Amino acid sequence: MQSFDSDGVQIAYIDVPAKDGAPGGGDPILLIHGFASNHAVNWVNTLWVRYLTEAGYRVVAHDNRGHGQSEKLYEPTAYTSDQMAGDAVRLLRHLGIERADVMGYSMGARIGAHMALDYPGEVRSLLLGGMGFHLVDGHGLPQGIAEALEAPPGTPAPNPTAATFRTFAEQTKSDLRALAACIRCSRQTLSRAELSAIDTPTLVTVGTLDTVAGSGPELAKLMPNARALELPNRDHSTAVGDRLHRTGVLEFLAQRP
Repeated sequence: MQSFDSDGVQIAYIDVPAKDGAPGGGDPILLIHGFASNHAVNWVNTLWVRYLTEAGYRVVAHDNRGHGQSEKLYEPTAYTSDQMAGDAVRLLRHLGIERADVMGYSMGARIGAHMALDYPGEVRSLLLGGMGFHLVDGHGLPQGIAEALEAPPGTPAPNPTAATFRTFAEQTKSDLRALAACIRCSRQTLSRAELSAIDTPTLVTVGTLDTVAGSGPELAKLMPNARALELPNRDHSTAVGDRLHRTGVLEFLAQRP
């Protein structure tokens, strides 16, 4: 992986060229992973990088601050969605990319939405995966995740979701203290007025069994240039690599302006 300085924070990233002659024409797409994940788990292992580059897109993906190989920070105030959106924009600028499609999953979708709101000229299209109406109402993940991440090994988690995130973070060899700081400050909502101001072409993709994201169609209704794709019988963890998800994204990218 490569890395760059994002306003004093080291951010690790990959930059994978498009397959020559494929229909995507080498257009860049930025992939932003979800909480407690990293670029490899979210995008490489699920074959997104392979499918997108084979379709002709230049794929840029980074580890969000506090995740993967990027710098670990331990103050919750370092993890606002605005700050992480700033990292993403500075990465594009570092690479000389003036405008890119932006695809995020879960927390990464939240970051992408903040990008489209704050830096509309640099987001060609927006693909929000695993994030629906809870971007507005703030529901979704329960309390106790930070406490479960900080607890000594073997300590019972306060709820099953917190236990799942602790196990996932350990499997990905994450810095648990950095993730605890992140979850305490990274779940900013957007108002209906802010969403209505995002006129970027947008695809909202959520599994029908996803209780973390909220309704994808309800979120898309709040945005002037958005449509929803529901993934039957997929939940928050199984939707990301779903075949229908990939097909829908590639069709959307082929049709967007």
